[in-house]
Amino acid sequence: MKNTEVVGSKFVIQTANENHLHYAETICAEMEESAKKRGTGIAKRSPVYIMEKMVEGKAIIATTNTGEWVGFCYIETWEHGKFVANSGLIVNPDFRNSGMAKAIKQKAFELSRKKYPDAKIIGITTSLPVMKINSDLGYEPVTFSELPADDAFWKGCASCVNYDVLMRTGRKHCLCTGMMYNPDDHKKTETQAEKDTWDFLKESSLYERWMRIKQRILLRREERAKKKNAEAMLVH
Repeated sequence: MKNTEVVGSKFVIQTANENHLHYAETICAEMEESAKKRGTGIAKRSPVYIMEKMVEGKAIIATTNTGEWVGFCYIETWEHGKFVANSGLIVNPDFRNSGMAKAIKQKAFELSRKKYPDAKIIGITTSLPVMKINSDLGYEPVTFSELPADDAFWKGCASCVNYDVLMRTGRKHCLCTGMMYNPDDHKKTETQAEKDTWDFLKESSLYERWMRIKQRILLRREERAKKKNAEAMLVH
């Protein structure tokens, strides 16, 4: 994988380093603002944490050729490198719908495969565009039980408004979907791998319907739980 890639004549996507530390506060502020607008969470991170990822060579940053920040993503490892997550994908609002999210995610995926070739690459998201990008990279939907059992992994969800749903279901269900790229599943012939690939475009309309049903079920459970708690308080 090249450390730097020039996209057209306008954008540069590369592995972040010490020269990019001054972007950390801007990136964190945009992550927080984006999470507020969506109502779900990119895990809240501090500028210091983002800087650490840059210094460790575990982040991808995109800028214009004049130095304006465009987008960012970092990688985290869990269970001693058994799992790798491409986290915190964020694009500057001025450059959204330009294909930059996909380009950044591609570079983060390549960086993960280079650093941790035997690791399972994972992600959880409610975003259909992110699911489409993941699917194109070879990820497939998985149950939450297939994701890391490490409490620190799930703590990253604590800033999401749906965190209480996740915890009440014993980390078995939430509005997010778990996805995974398993390198063992891709040690097949290219033809066989293509045959086994999940057809996101074909299945996305069905998936959208399932997400709506899933949301109604979880919200109904939440309302029942709140009602039961309110009744218990009245009794006392």
